[in-house]
Amino acid sequence: NFITRLSALCLRKSKMQQRHQSSRRPAVPLGSRILADPSKVFEHNMWDHMQWSQEEEENAKEKAAENSLVKVQWEDQDKYEREASKYWNEFYKTHKNNFFKDRNWLFLEFPEILPEKWREQLKTEERSSEHKKINSTNSFSHKNEMFEEGEKYWTKKYGGGSSCVQEGYVYNKKQAKSLADNPQGKNCGELGRLESFPGSDATHRILEVGCGAGNSVFPILKVLCNTPGTFLYCCDFASGAVELVKSHSSYNSAWCSAFVHDVCDDALPYPFPDEILDVILLVFVLSTIHPDRMQGVVNRLAKLLKPGGMLLFRDYGRYDTAQLRFKKGHCLSENFYVRGDGTRVYFFTKDEVWNMFNLAGLTEVQNLVDRRLQVNRKKKVKMQRVWIQSKFQKPL
Repeated sequence: NFITRLSALCLRKSKMQQRHQSSRRPAVPLGSRILADPSKVFEHNMWDHMQWSQEEEENAKEKAAENSLVKVQWEDQDKYEREASKYWNEFYKTHKNNFFKDRNWLFLEFPEILPEKWREQLKTEERSSEHKKINSTNSFSHKNEMFEEGEKYWTKKYGGGSSCVQEGYVYNKKQAKSLADNPQGKNCGELGRLESFPGSDATHRILEVGCGAGNSVFPILKVLCNTPGTFLYCCDFASGAVELVKSHSSYNSAWCSAFVHDVCDDALPYPFPDEILDVILLVFVLSTIHPDRMQGVVNRLAKLLKPGGMLLFRDYGRYDTAQLRFKKGHCLSENFYVRGDGTRVYFFTKDEVWNMFNLAGLTEVQNLVDRRLQVNRKKKVKMQRVWIQSKFQKPL
């Protein structure tokens, strides 16, 4: 009887393990989940590298043309332009930091965020955390594990606590407070005449334009705060968004400077000199700006890059589901719309993106259309998502 019960127990445990293993989704790298069998479309939330048929393309064009027939009145268009910051402030006042998810995919798509010598370390941590994910039953995401492992590594190697090592210089709490009290620095003239500015001791500097509530900032800081010689600038023209970033528990002015800035205002100085940035991150930001002002924004940002610096871009593509869902009366101009909350959005082609950055003197490294199929498995709804992802470099 004992042997029989033991055998039955072992068999039941084995079946439970099999069910658990079959119910777990395999770890699939971003951009490699291909829908080979249309009958399995609702097995995952997202499918990569979708090819549109000619019929789907024509239907999308017809829907966009239809919802663009009725334009917003000129006086209202002027109001949306003049009061753009007000609408975004209201957005962040309403949603706080709960609307967008943290962009933990950033380092997979844009490894250039990190200094070149640290990218291999990130890959090592990624492989290590992937191995741990496969052999564990915890519910933490692969990216969180990767960042946590990286933090442990750098804390052990360089020390943790209230200080952060940056190129041989240690910022402590007192020095961080000093930077916070004077975030603009004493002088924003030429680099040679600067006495001090945030990140002046760093050797790798990043700027995120349109940081919002910090959905890119904090995933980046999880790595950068323990990566010697790096500094992150982030700005938004909605003061409420910047306050959300600065009030976050992970914000530390020792390796990050958040400030309010309108990128459309060419006369408005940045809190650092031109040609010092290694990376500019422009993710779902340019689409919120009036098309007539986009080129000026890109031109100004290009001046901030050092020779060899990289501008990383991701934004809405033409005929994305978000564009096709607009009703008549929301179109401001061709492919430019206003949402119900007063915020605006433009939908790009990769040729438009190439033209803008090329005119700004930048060279294409990557410029592609990212088509994906997003599904709601519960409601059995399919959505064609279209994004543009690009990398442009300032010539040496």
